[in-house]
Amino acid sequence: MLCIEALGLRKTFGATVALDGVDLRIEEGRILGLIGPNGAGKSTALNAILGLTPYQGELKVLGRNPWRERDHLMRDVCFIADVAVLPRWMRVSQALDYVAGVHPRFDRAKAERFLGKTSIKRASKVRELSKGMVTQLHLALVMAIDAKLLVLDEPTLGLDLLYRKQFYDSLLNDYFDRRRTIIVTTHQVEEIQHILTDVMFIDRGRVVLSFSMEDFEARYVELMAGPEHVAEARALGPIHERQVFGRSLLLFDSVDRARLAVLGEARTPSIADLFVAVIGGQAAGAQGAAA
Repeated sequence: MLCIEALGLRKTFGATVALDGVDLRIEEGRILGLIGPNGAGKSTALNAILGLTPYQGELKVLGRNPWRERDHLMRDVCFIADVAVLPRWMRVSQALDYVAGVHPRFDRAKAERFLGKTSIKRASKVRELSKGMVTQLHLALVMAIDAKLLVLDEPTLGLDLLYRKQFYDSLLNDYFDRRRTIIVTTHQVEEIQHILTDVMFIDRGRVVLSFSMEDFEARYVELMAGPEHVAEARALGPIHERQVFGRSLLLFDSVDRARLAVLGEARTPSIADLFVAVIGGQAAGAQGAAA
């Protein structure tokens, strides 16, 4: 069953094209990492999915038009923005009371369990909490709602490494049940690679590359070539090459791993490495054309 389906999704702000004919299909029970540089169109795409901005093209979220049917849609969707906005005068206990009163699918006991992993006191006011603690409170409130779709836009912004890891562990162990669908954007790609089922690179409003993690592991190989094998490796057509400590690291798409292994150390690259190869390569090409 499809959770999200977009065809020719387009959004402009005056002369600026934020989304330029985006096609998107996300099946139920997947975790999609939407990766792109600043200004690539990630937040605009999320706003369209959440019914926060009008758009051109076709878009269905949980079978609904998000712009026209947002009130109904948001009963099954949760959203965490990159900045947690909670009233500074409100106490933690009051935040729990409020969400319990307005959302029928809020599980207060689950929120309490999330908060139990933090040092947040129920009597504390939001203004007394650190930025990281406010983010933790926001996460606890939203993750305790039984939603079909969870949209996370830089969800761990303001959290230190320990709490970021705890959040993603909770996301997998306490929230994700293979029925829910999750979309997450982050600049800390390495920290979410292990939880993703699918990845989409977006740049300048267009989808540059889309793949499942199964395809990623089967298609892409990074080779640290021995000095005597660099020329032979280059002849196999790498999509990217960089130097690390005087050694050549070459990234290949759909080249037999066994064939590469005889030329050096072959391994699966990180998503971040592939992102730099694909997006960085396009940027270099655009600069060369402009010159």
